[in-house]
Amino acid sequence: MAEFAIFTYGMLATFVLSGASRNKKLQRRNPAVLEYLGYLLCGVSAGAGMLLLGYAAVRSVL
Repeated sequence: MAEFAIFTYGMLATFVLSGASRNKKLQRRNPAVLEYLGYLLCGVSAGAGMLLLGYAAVRSVL
């Protein structure tokens, strides 16, 4: 299950970053869906980082 989530996250990140860099090179605006997916990835990354930091803190105390 974790492999599927990691693969999906990686594919989504590749899609968003390649689309944004292509639009920047062509000096075009990003579509709204691309921006929303970028914000979603940012939130998921921040949330996962906070969860992992909390998990590491709890494990270090116990």
